[in-house]
Amino acid sequence: MHPVEPGTLLRPAPARQDWSASRMGRFLEHIEAKTGRTFPDYETAWAWSVEHLEEFWAEIWEHFEIIDHASYETVLPERTMPGAQWFPGARINYTEHIVRSLRARSSDVMLKSRSQTNGSVDWTGERLLEEIGRIQAGLRRAGIGRGDRVAGYLPNIPQTVAAYLAVTAMGAIWCSVPPEMGPKSVLDRITQLEPSLLIAIDGYRWGAKDLSRAEDLARIRASLPEVPVVLLPYLDEHCAVPAGAVPWSGFTAEQAEIHFEAVPFEHPLTVLFSSGTTGRPKAIVHSHGGLLLEHYKAMGLHFDMSPEDTAFFFSTTGWMVWTLSVSCLLVGATMVLEDGDPNWPALDGPWSQWAVAAETQATYYATGSAYLAACAHAGMRPGHTWDLSQLREIQCSGSPLAADVAGWVYEAIHPDVLLAPTSGGTDICAAFVGASPLTPVWAGEMSCRPLGVAVESWDPEGKPLVGTPGELVATQPMPSMPVFFWGDENNERYLNSYFGAYEGVWRHGDWLIHTERDSWVITGRSDATLNRGGVRLGTAEFYAVLDGLTGIQDSMVLHFEDGGGMGQLVLLIDADDTADTDALEKTIRTGLRTELSPRHVPDHIVFVESIPRNPNGKRLEIPLKRIIQGAALGEVIDPGSVIRVEDIDETARRVHRALQPS
Repeated sequence: MHPVEPGTLLRPAPARQDWSASRMGRFLEHIEAKTGRTFPDYETAWAWSVEHLEEFWAEIWEHFEIIDHASYETVLPERTMPGAQWFPGARINYTEHIVRSLRARSSDVMLKSRSQTNGSVDWTGERLLEEIGRIQAGLRRAGIGRGDRVAGYLPNIPQTVAAYLAVTAMGAIWCSVPPEMGPKSVLDRITQLEPSLLIAIDGYRWGAKDLSRAEDLARIRASLPEVPVVLLPYLDEHCAVPAGAVPWSGFTAEQAEIHFEAVPFEHPLTVLFSSGTTGRPKAIVHSHGGLLLEHYKAMGLHFDMSPEDTAFFFSTTGWMVWTLSVSCLLVGATMVLEDGDPNWPALDGPWSQWAVAAETQATYYATGSAYLAACAHAGMRPGHTWDLSQLREIQCSGSPLAADVAGWVYEAIHPDVLLAPTSGGTDICAAFVGASPLTPVWAGEMSCRPLGVAVESWDPEGKPLVGTPGELVATQPMPSMPVFFWGDENNERYLNSYFGAYEGVWRHGDWLIHTERDSWVITGRSDATLNRGGVRLGTAEFYAVLDGLTGIQDSMVLHFEDGGGMGQLVLLIDADDTADTDALEKTIRTGLRTELSPRHVPDHIVFVESIPRNPNGKRLEIPLKRIIQGAALGEVIDPGSVIRVEDIDETARRVHRALQPS
């Protein structure tokens, strides 16, 4: 991996006359012809989409041929936040649109499942439609109807996709938690919803380990004694079904036609949970209409996806990316599912995400920025090891992508690929900043604001900034903003989460730089920003330097205030096993001083066994800092949301020792 300067142009935007090569380009050319407007570049089109918000979303509705059972009265009566009312009067169903695509491709493979538990399984559109109908029959026998909540304790496999679609087609509400979560993590989430049914597996295989979930499921059932359970045998297809549970085979025994419940735009579709880093996980309710329109726009326009595509989103069922990934079926794309450890038996082994992408002939691949960084630091060259010639776009999210790693993508994978670093959130199940087929790719930056998304970087007084970090804000409503938080009386937690800083404006909690190129850089969480003697330092600029240094597997920077002085800056390093830590420490200090400033040089460098991250790859700076300051692990974060949670106590002890006066 070679050093690459942030802002280096890695892929130019297509010429204006070539816009028709993408669906987004054709969509915008249609708007030009229809309205007489002209869009000389993407930024002009984006400005139209937010200035004429109602017109833009009406065009999305028409372009993607939304099926309505009652027409909408208007697009958006008032641009108010919170509380925007989108498409009042409309009656729709998200899942009906996926079923439309599946019926159009009934004989084609629509799901390609690659599982370390049960191997490779391909489902045609017809097979998936049959499973949806069978699950609905079981749901009806269980008394499930509109508004009821169904929880899935399930991995990323075809049956989970089918269950999600069957539940939501009926107007019931879906939520899923991945089976790697322990009982407390599961219960912290699903008990908030008072589910009417739980669908669970018996266990799964992670690499070489068989992990039974029998005891965990028993504990969950003990806390939810009134909730019926359906057991899907997965680890052991002949496993014993616990007393009182219904076997999957019996639950899905009856074949039936798929029923759709037409619901208002804002009717709950699914509940996604926050990571639990600031208390009990927020139960974020997303609507049929919000995700239908946002995801059609994303899949069809920004991702340029069609029935010609095979889309591989690496995700667990608890991440918003999983919910997004299912929406590739809206545009008729084939969906790839991987369940298992992509690093087993090695980062470049047969279960590598690259190996799965190659074997399934994925054209679109979405992963975590941390995974790309790990591959780059390991010296991998995926484009030389596997045939990835069909891969046209790589999206990454979860954390900022360093410029060096972005450069590595073009060197080690393919020089023509569209690299699409993206930042959004569980809160909107969509993107605030990202990429498009019509914009350039700059190293270490995100190339655009999505159409219809009015994002800016603001100072504390609410003035837009260019060139310096500010708060990421959304100044206009988005259809996929949460309907509400489940169990949040008077919307108090909802309001405090997003609308406490600027009246009527969504504050997301990220530091965002708007560059002179109209590109965008996330520099870290605004609540994790370091303040050294009154100077704000974004964590992402540290990682941009550290990610390029040989010998570092992972890193985390923490700042401990001292009441107005410089405080103490602590850098945690997970070094390679063969690294000379004394020499590496000197290299780190020199690199930060030279590339950034003397203020960025840490007071302490602490070598640790691992850096705490959640399953999505996000560094858990704030929870770790609070633990070091004396809080208990369970008070500040759900232990089930931490990778290698067993290392945290020792990490906290090492940092605590470093902070003690010598």
